[in-house]
Order: sequence, then structure tokens, then C-alpha cells
Amino acid sequence: MLLPIGRLLQLFTVMLVCMFSLLPKAYAQTPTIAEFTEGMTEKSGLIPLYYSSNEDKIYLAVPNNNAQFLFQSSMPYGVGSNDIGLDRGQLGQTRLISFERFGNKVLLKQHNTEYRATRGSEAEKQSIDEAFADSVIAGFTIVAKNDSANLIDYTPFLLSDVHGISNRLAGTNQGNFSVDKTRSGVYLPKTKGFVNNTELEALVTFAGKSPGDYLQQVTPDAESVSVHLHHSFVALPDDNYTPRVYHPYSGYWKFRYFDYSTPISESTEQRFITRHRLHKKSPHASMSEAVEPIVYYLDPGIPEPVMSSLKEGASWWNQAFEAAGYKDAFQVKVLPEGADPMDVRYNVINWVHRATRGWSYGSSVVDPRTGEIIKGHVTLGSLRVRQDYLIALGLTGPFSDGNTDTSAQQAMALDRIKQLSAHEVGHTLGIAHNFAASENDRASVMDYPHPKISLVDGKVSLVDAYDKGIGVWDKHAVAYGYQDFGSSNAQDAVEVEGLAKLIVQARNKGLKFKSDSDTRSSRHGSSNGHMWENGSDPLTAFDEISAIRRVALSNLGLNTLPEGSSLSSLENALVPIYLLHRYQLEAVAKQVGGLHYEYERKGDYTTPQGQQFVAPSVQQRAMEQLINASTSQYLELPQSVLNLIPPSAYGDDITREHFKGKMGLMLDPVSAAGSAANFALELLLHPERLNRLQWQAHNSKDRRRKVDVTLLVKQILAVHWYKSSSASPLDERLKLVALNAIMRAVEDKALAPEVKLAAQDALVEFTQWLENEADDGRYEVIYDQFKTYWKYGEYNGGFDVEPLPPGSPI
Repeated sequence: MLLPIGRLLQLFTVMLVCMFSLLPKAYAQTPTIAEFTEGMTEKSGLIPLYYSSNEDKIYLAVPNNNAQFLFQSSMPYGVGSNDIGLDRGQLGQTRLISFERFGNKVLLKQHNTEYRATRGSEAEKQSIDEAFADSVIAGFTIVAKNDSANLIDYTPFLLSDVHGISNRLAGTNQGNFSVDKTRSGVYLPKTKGFVNNTELEALVTFAGKSPGDYLQQVTPDAESVSVHLHHSFVALPDDNYTPRVYHPYSGYWKFRYFDYSTPISESTEQRFITRHRLHKKSPHASMSEAVEPIVYYLDPGIPEPVMSSLKEGASWWNQAFEAAGYKDAFQVKVLPEGADPMDVRYNVINWVHRATRGWSYGSSVVDPRTGEIIKGHVTLGSLRVRQDYLIALGLTGPFSDGNTDTSAQQAMALDRIKQLSAHEVGHTLGIAHNFAASENDRASVMDYPHPKISLVDGKVSLVDAYDKGIGVWDKHAVAYGYQDFGSSNAQDAVEVEGLAKLIVQARNKGLKFKSDSDTRSSRHGSSNGHMWENGSDPLTAFDEISAIRRVALSNLGLNTLPEGSSLSSLENALVPIYLLHRYQLEAVAKQVGGLHYEYERKGDYTTPQGQQFVAPSVQQRAMEQLINASTSQYLELPQSVLNLIPPSAYGDDITREHFKGKMGLMLDPVSAAGSAANFALELLLHPERLNRLQWQAHNSKDRRRKVDVTLLVKQILAVHWYKSSSASPLDERLKLVALNAIMRAVEDKALAPEVKLAAQDALVEFTQWLENEADDGRYEVIYDQFKTYWKYGEYNGGFDVEPLPPGSPI
């Protein structure tokens, strides 16, 4: 039967409707952003954002013009363990990014800023861009759009591990963790939009099994680690910033990129310093206000009197800016109520709590194109001040005859954190460590200072333990980084000449500068630039700190403890006093096989300084100090102290701040001495030090004063074996510790083969001595071990010495 034409048309229309209703959504028309976000919470700003409470999702309206931004990840809430290293306020990488559309997708691309062609043609620039890879760090599907923007669901990336938390947990043996999005969500109070930045935050939960000890210590359920992660999108600074050239003696960190458009006669590596933007209102005036001052904001959660101390210490930097001709160019204030410390508009000083004492940090948000510091971000560990207070109590023992006044000890601890505040702020100004500053009468807050303690009438004095105010080196650094020469080009003749003049002036003052690469490890050869030490002569300073240590140990006792303290807690004060010499000892060790040198460029001096070895007589004295520090005479604890310290009281914790031992709960004085002796001997016997020492001996013109590895090993054996009377119950252990340290060094693969032979020359003599002793019924086991060693090349008498309690940071 034929249907009427009208009926046929009606059926055809119904079929078409059904067909289109079954088509995939991708073929449906993309809604506008206004349509899609109707009913959502909107926050305008650099990149407009929308929050759907029904879905707990964040949508971003990213521009469709491939505009570039800075992207900064950070961690507002931390894990609370110094060992794991995931702290409140920690910054991640600063990235140059853009949102780029590919069909129905938007890709978040991180641009490669390391390789460039700044002066070439557009084609040359394009060739560099094509030669080196960028990185796409996230991809999104477009859910809506308008003429200027594409709307994307940003939530999956916001809840991702962009900060690398899983890798950090795995790398510190805390277990394998991954994001659990069912236990994660958008944190709306810290998700905000501003004209020049957009801020997003989420609570992100990491789930895992078999968590490590550090994680168990700081989390209520160690299989579920919930932290806050923060994302910042920041508008690029304008083009009015002028990079300043790097000089190794400037005192700054190096910012660099490789420019392939430089002439063939110039290096492709372009080196600049990192610094804030700062200009005088009157560039040529001797004193002028800044166009815009540098302002740092203190965490309002810092308690008093710490708050006032941190403010005072940070404010010292204004002294350096005044010396450079600025008026009130550096200011410190308390963060205003309602302001977010993660907001890139604020330079901040955060007070961070951890389960154990740990490092403080000065980090920055740095424009990866220019090296300009956009935001200074200081993280100060709250337990550091308590460690210094504990050291002060151990040194002075103030609790006698009912006295409870510890104002002097608290003052020392507060003076230390003033230094700490200034130090970490200095890093966020772009300034590097200067570990040689103590040799110029504490010339910089960028050193790691040890308390400068003294003996007055036989008593320990804390007066002037820490310096106050900015140092002469710091003034040099600020002048180099921030002096306004009135130029808008790093190659401007006035600026080039002015910077060169500053370098000459600092050198003429005799200011020394050594930073991390020469100092971090005691194995390095630099004879100056040491951490946590004092004085221009490390050997004299060691004798001084040893005398103070001796007095402090003899005074340690009931007067060290406040009323009501358990006697076992005396060990907390004992440890840092017993090891008071440890860092000065590192400075002593660096004289053995040590080198005198500077960060020297061609033309700095009429006659190049180059490098010279430390004088043999100084090296010999340093060896003697190190060996002496491994003897029972140096390391034996007063019996009066040992008698006072029972095993830890019930309810008190045994922590890593205590000595490790072999006597159960009892404080083990033998193992404590063994740990300290091994520390000194391993410093002395580091393979790289021995290699340098032997090379120096081969090249020495004065054979009578030659100090070589054979002589060194013989001296250690003479003190601990040939001349030892075993008068102390520690001696038998220390003999074995010394021999163990020698054999570890000899068998270390880093020891040069000719140096190994030199050390073995001394061991041949030692074997002959053992043979004679074995005839008398002594040391037969050790003699047999050496016979096996010479026959098979295997020494089976080695053992592991208990490690020292942690030292840095103090």
C-alpha cells in the first residue's frame, strides 16, 4: 500500500532526527564557554577559570593564540620530614609554557629555553627550535570555546603528580606511591584569579604499600599521604629587564643558555646572574629611592620572639642596598591578612615545621628566558633554633643553685636565626654561598657560621657567638648585582667598566670567595672555604675549639639540665658538645693535599696566581691534629658524665640524635669514640686526598720536608699500634678502627695504583711488626689476616663502624 507523500515526509524527518541523535558527541556542535559554564563559579584573571561543584572540576579558558606564560608548581602543605624533602612551601620547576590547539585537543607545551638563536634571522631561530625538543607535559580535550579561548577540563592535570612526589618517596625508600583521584579534590579557597596570575590548588592523596620509616614517623596512616599541590600561571614580565653578565667572583649563581647566533669567535654559552629587577628613580644620584622596592613578607604564623629575629636578620640586607646608593630599596613586612604566600606577587619567608631538624632553603621563581627573579621564596626550619639553644646549654650548664635564667643561651639561638634569615634571603636575591667569608672576619652572611665561642677566665663565653649585620662581601655582591649604572644594555660600556671596577675593588680588599663546588665535600682540594668553621687559620682554630670542647665536656652534668629533666636526656646535650670539633676537623683535613687557588680569569693579575700546594709543614701539622683527634686521649669521656647518663628513661625516645652502640640501652662510650675516630681518619685517608698528596710528594723539590702517603700511614700505625700503651679501655677498639680505615682506603678503587703501592709499603713494615708481636702471643689473628691478604689480596678483618649522629645543619 502506498503512503501519502505527506506521511512519507513525516517519517523521513523522524528517521533523520533519530540518526543525528545517535551520532557521537564529537560531531555535535561544540557549545560556547558561556553555555557550558552556566551555573558554575567563575573567577576571572590571567586565565579565567570555572569551578563545577557538581563534578568537583576546574575548567580553564585558555587563549587560542598560543600565548606564552610561566608555569610554576609548588607544595603549600608538606610531608614534614627533612629526610624525604617534601616541605611546606617547596617550589617546583619554573617552566615557559603555552597552550596549543591540535584539532579537538589542547596540548600544554613546555618550551626549551636552553638553546636559542637570539640575534639571527627568523629562519635561523626556527632551525634552532626544530633542532631541540620541547616537552608536552599535559593534554586536554576541548569542551567549549569562543572566539578567543578554548575551555578545557584542567582537573586531571591539577590532580596529577607534576611535583614528582612519587619519585621522591621511592628515591628515599619510602615505598611506591601513586595518585588516588578518588581521595583527591580541588581546594577552592586557594584557587584564585588575578590580573597577572592564576592560582589553582588541590588536595592530592598518594596511596601506596609498605611505607618507609620516615613516612611512618610523620603521617597518621602511612599508606595514605595527602598533601596540597599548587599550580601558578604567571604573565611574562615585560622586556624592560636587562640581564647582567656573570663573573665567577661576583658571588652570584650562574644563569645560562646557549646562543647559536653568536659570532664564531664568541662562545655559544651566554652567562648571566639571577637577580630581582631594581632601578633607582634617579640613576645617577649617589642616593636614591627605588622605582619599586624589593619587599619580603614574613609568614604570619611565626611566633615571637622568632618573628622579630627573622625580620631583623632579613632586614640587614637593606644595609647592603644603602651602600649601593639605594634608600629603603629592601623592606621586610608581615604578610597581609588574606594574602596567599604561594601568590607569585609576594616574596615570602615561610616558617616550616618538620619531625626532625633540617635544612632551610632560599629558592626563587626565575624567568627561564632572562634569569630575572620573579619571586623570592624562603623556607626556614623551625627546629634549627632549638638545636642552637641545646648547644648553648651544653656549653654553659646554666642550671646551678636554682638558677633558671637562660636568656644568654636563648639570645645565642636567636642571633643564629637572624643569620639564617639573612642567609636564605640572600639566596633569593641570587647570591651564592661564600664559605671563605669566615677567613675575612665573618665577611658574609652567605657562609655557614659556627658559633664563635671563647674561653674567658677558664669559662665558656657565648658573647659575640654570631655576628650581627651584613658583611663587607655581601655589600660587594649587592653592588655587583643591583648597582644602577643607568644602562639598558648588558654590553653598555659604563656598566661593563663599572662591574669590572667592583671586582678589582673587592680583590684589593683581600676578600676571599669559595662556593659549593669547592667546599661541599671534604675530599675537595681547596685549602680555604669551609663550612661551619671559624678563623683565617684552620689549624689554630682547631686547637681553640678543642680547648673549648675539653672545658665544656668537663662541665657537663646536672647543671646542664633544667629541673625535672630525666638524667638520660643529658645525652642530648652531650652529643653536639662531644662532636663540637667535627667541622673544624674537616677544615684541617683539607690542608692535607690541599691547594691554594682562586676563581681566576686571564688578566685578573699581572702575574697569574694559578695553584700551589699547601706547605709541607702545614700539612704535617694537619695530619698530626687529625690523628690526635682519633686517639683515646682526645675522645675519652669524663667518668663523671658517664656515671650520670643511665639508659633512656621510660617515655623518652631514642632518636638518631643519640650515639649508636653495641651495649644495648646503655650509652656506649667505646662505640662513640670509635665513630668519632673513624670520622677523623676517613677524612684524612680519602683516596682523592691521598692521590694529591702523593703527586705533591713526587714533585717536591725539598726531599727533607717531603710528606707522602707512606709516611702518613706509618704515622697512623705508630700512634695507634707501635706506641700505644693501651692505657684506656678505648684503645683496643681505636686500634682496630684505625687499621680498618687504612685498609678501606687501600682497597678503594678510587686510589691510584702507585698510591696504593705507597700505602702498602707501610703495611709491609706493619706485617713484620705483627710477626714479632705474634711470637709473643699477641695479635696472632691479625697477623694471620695479613698473611692471607698478601697471599690472596683479600683482607677479611674489615668491619662497619657505627655512623655519627647527624651534624649538619647546626
